[in-house]
Order: sequence, then C-alpha cells, then structure tokens
Amino acid sequence: MARNLTENRTRNTLIVIVILGLCSFFYLLGAWQKSGSGGGDKTHQWVIEQMKCAQLPNLSFETHHSASNLPNDTGSSKIEPFKPCDEQYTDYTPCEEQKRAMSFPRDNMIYRERHCPLDKEKLHCLIPAPKGYVTPFRWPKSRDFVPYANVPHKSLTVEKAIQNWVHYEGNVFRFPGGGTQFPQGADKYIDQLASVIPIAEGKVRTALDTGCGVASLGAYLLKKNVLTMSFAPRDNHEAQVQFALERGVPAYIGVLGSIKLPFPSRVFDMAHCSRCLIPWSGNDGMYMMEVDRVLRPGGYWVLSGPPIGWKIHYKGWQRSKEDLRNEQRNIEQFAQLLCWNKISEKDGIAIWRKRLNDKSCSMKQDNPKGGKCDLTSDSDVWYKKMEVCITPLPEVNSVSEVAGGQLEPFPKRLYAVPPRITLGSVPGFSVQSYEEDNNLWQKHVKAYKKTNNLLDTGRYRNIMDMNAGLGSFAAALESPKLWVMNVIPTIANTSTLGVIYERGLIGMYHDWCEGFSTYPRTYDLIHSNDIFSLYQNKCQFEDILLEMDRILRPEGAVIIRDKVDVLVKVEKIANAMRWKTRLADHEGGPHVPEKILFVVKQYWDVSTSS
Repeated sequence: MARNLTENRTRNTLIVIVILGLCSFFYLLGAWQKSGSGGGDKTHQWVIEQMKCAQLPNLSFETHHSASNLPNDTGSSKIEPFKPCDEQYTDYTPCEEQKRAMSFPRDNMIYRERHCPLDKEKLHCLIPAPKGYVTPFRWPKSRDFVPYANVPHKSLTVEKAIQNWVHYEGNVFRFPGGGTQFPQGADKYIDQLASVIPIAEGKVRTALDTGCGVASLGAYLLKKNVLTMSFAPRDNHEAQVQFALERGVPAYIGVLGSIKLPFPSRVFDMAHCSRCLIPWSGNDGMYMMEVDRVLRPGGYWVLSGPPIGWKIHYKGWQRSKEDLRNEQRNIEQFAQLLCWNKISEKDGIAIWRKRLNDKSCSMKQDNPKGGKCDLTSDSDVWYKKMEVCITPLPEVNSVSEVAGGQLEPFPKRLYAVPPRITLGSVPGFSVQSYEEDNNLWQKHVKAYKKTNNLLDTGRYRNIMDMNAGLGSFAAALESPKLWVMNVIPTIANTSTLGVIYERGLIGMYHDWCEGFSTYPRTYDLIHSNDIFSLYQNKCQFEDILLEMDRILRPEGAVIIRDKVDVLVKVEKIANAMRWKTRLADHEGGPHVPEKILFVVKQYWDVSTSS
C-alpha cells in the first residue's frame, strides 16, 4: 500500500508538471504567433487548410455579428432569386447602349461617350451568356483564336476582310495579327517602332492605344513586356473591345470626345494611334493636349496612317494632297506648341517625344492657343470636360531633370518606391507604408491561393481589382499568364492611380454606382477589397453585385474582402444570383472582424436560363 501511494503521488506530480509545461508551451506559441514572427501564421494556415473538408454549409455569423445597422437591412430577410434577363441583353453595356446614345449630340463624339441609365431604368436581372458559350482558350492561344459562340458577330470579318484583322473559320475567329496600318503583321510593325523607341529595354512599360480596333498592337506588345490600355467606342462594328478582351488583352469601351480620359496625368510611357480616325488637327489641338496630359515626361507619341505618308498614299485614302498636307502641318504646329520633339518619320509612321520638363519650354506660355491648364488636381477627371490648354508639369531644378521623377526600367519599377511616394505627393502614404502595403498583400495573396489554387495557373487571364489601392494585389500576382485592371473608385479618399502606373501596372478611375465600360463576360476573376463598406451609403449593394455578375465570365471567380456584417448581406444577395459562395476567416484568425467571401459564378446560358 505504501508503494502504491508513492507511485500515485509520483504519477500525479508528473501529470501536473506535464500540464504546466503544455500550458507554458502553448502560451509562448500563442504569443509568438500573435507577434507575427517566425512560422506562427504558417501553422494557423496549415490548420485552416486541413479543415477545408469539414465545411459547414449552413455556417452563420449572425449569432455573433449583426447586419441590422446597414441600409436596406437583409440580415434576417429572404432575398428572392434574380431572374435571367431577356436574350436580347446578352451583350448589354448599360452606359454605352446604342438606343440611348443616339439621343445625344454627335459633336465631338458626345453620343459615343458614357451615358448611364437612371436608377429606375436599371436592369435587375442576370445577363445571360449566348447559347453554347464556352470557356475561352488559355493564353497565348486566346490571342489568335476566339470561339465564335462567345462573340457571335461576323460584321468585322466582312468590313475588314482585306485588312487582315479577323477571319471566321469554322467555329472560331482567327486573328492573324494584322491591321489597317500593319499589313505585314503586328510583329513587323512593333519592330519598326522599336528601332526608334527603347521598347526592349524596359523603359516603355505602359502604353495607350487610341481607337484600338481588336487590339492586335496591345496583344503583340505583351511579347515585349509592355502593358497596353486599348480603347475603342462601341460602334457599328459591334464587338471590337469585346474581341480584345476575349483574346485576353486589356481594353475598355471609350472614345476621345468631350470628356477627359479616366486616367491621371503623366502615366503612360507611350501613346499610339494607327489610323484611329481621331481628328488630331481639329478643336485647336485639344485631343493632342489630352494625350500630352496622360503621357509621361519623355514619353512617346506614335501616329501612323493619314495624314502621315500622304505623298505616297493620298490616292488610296481618296483625299487631295492639299487637304492632307494642311492636316499634317496643323499637327506639326500643335506638336511644336506642346514642345514635342519629332524624332522619326518613316514608312508612314511618325514618332514624337514629349518634353522632360517645363523649364526648357517657355514658348508655349506666351501662345494664346496653348495656355496652362488651371490644375487643381491631376486626378479630378471623372466626367470633366476636356479643355484647350496644356497641363503643367511638376517643377524641376534643371533642364535635364525629369519632371515628377525618373522611373526604373521594368520589372525593377514594380517594387521600387514610386516617385509620387518618395516626393510625398500622395497624402497619407510614405515609403514605410508603401513597403508595409506590399508585404501585407503578399500575405493576403498567399492565403488566397490556399483556397483558390487556380489563381496563378493561367485559368484566370483577365483580372479586375475593384479597389486597387497602391496596386499591391496586382504586383503580388504579376505574371505573363495574367493582367490586372486596377480600378480606383472615384469616391476613394486618396487617388493612388498614378502610383499604380509608376509601378508598371495599368488601371482607370470608375464609380461603382454605374456600369463599367466593358462588355458582359470579360473578366475571369474579380477582387473586391472594402468596396461594399466604401459604397455603403452611396448606392445599392445589389446594383454593384449585378454589375459584377454582368462582367464576370460563367465559372469565373470573385474574392470579396470586407467586414463580416457587410459580407452577411453580400452573401445573401450573391446566393440569389446563382453564385456559389464560401465565407472564410481572415488569415489572421477567426477573431479578426474582416472576413473573405470566395465565390464561383455557375455556368448557364440563354438555353438553360430557366
């Protein structure tokens, strides 16, 4: 009995020691994990990964979090499923609809600009895919082939048959890489540009293609690691921009008309027009001044087609020599007014280079045709009228200094500190906060990939970030397999779009209470960070979600990061839109009030709309 008593005491002592040891170990482990040091986060992520198979389909956060303080509360109400729209709306673009457009003046292409429906006119139904819609080919095959079922419009194959734009072959469209001004193919044309412009050196990373057609220039510039923002109006050709996006090339519906382009000043390394039918010599040079505004100091402007090369081609253009000569003379005068230096004119291609700064260009200040713009903010462009004035550049200390700062060649500029951050021209951001933002989004994207392991496989080619911030989400994903349209909401507290371009990325301004300037089914993945919190008192959540559904491809994915009470409401609407949803914890753990909603849009088309 004495021996048993001794053994029991020893065993109890060991148990107490073990328990105390385990408590201490887990206390230290928790403190270490909370500090963010070492591999604490990896441990938590591993546990989350292992628990994926144990999902609870009816998991609800409503017992711990309330959505009652949101407008139009749906925290406890049931939402009726959204019905499919009529088949006639398969290519619906709410702010560029033809019928509405024709009621506006044709002067300065006003009728081709954005004209959005009133709230009472908005569609509250799901835009159907055309019958037989299929997942697009993966890049780079998509550059050359597009399934006919996805864009069932043949008008371009007829109207541009001899210009080598696009051919209809069986059940696909084939894009041979030709164009009106490059009959030998886009590669040959780009080689001509590269003989003058340092395209291959990484100094040209972002380009703007005005009147882009089917964006073949942008498609082939990707081989040179150049990201091109291409745009064309929605016109009688029906599907230029739709073809571009279906090919996996950045593009949006737009026009140089009476409203400023949706970009800040000084962002593009190169601007291009290849027979884009823009009257550059008209309106006192207003369109050239707008190109000057968005072109980076030292950037290049390329003009090919009429009137360049008129001495040889005037007969084919069916215009008189005098008419073409006068048009080119006017363009040359406006270029001189802007202090652009003409560096080449050969084979129907003229190239100018923008001034590095305003110190070396005093002549324009005394010219009545080219006064300085009253620039209050270089980001205040949304629905703002274009002006006949020259946008001033940031001040410099010498004539050789690049206004606004010198950029690193790409890809180094992707993570180099952008000059706008270094110079303190973006309120609320410093070098330190910029670097912290990069680290944070590297962590976020790593966590995303654990849930959606297709993120960087090439499955998602066209990606949109609805509230891009500093562009760190896109930077973390940077790959030849994909591109990201970085959108800065017009109601954001600070405009960071200039920073995004200085990183070698592309994007535009947009108000998410309105339709985006694109065709339906043009994005493979949409990322939304705090969009619904930002627009909480601005417009209806269902309007934003219906627009996301419109531009998302069938079987496309959405990642929504927001506060949990907001996501409770969003998830209810999403489920009513045939979206498959999964609400997940923040990678920092279940106690973080921010959550992530992962979504997949289910496949259906007009033949299965019921």
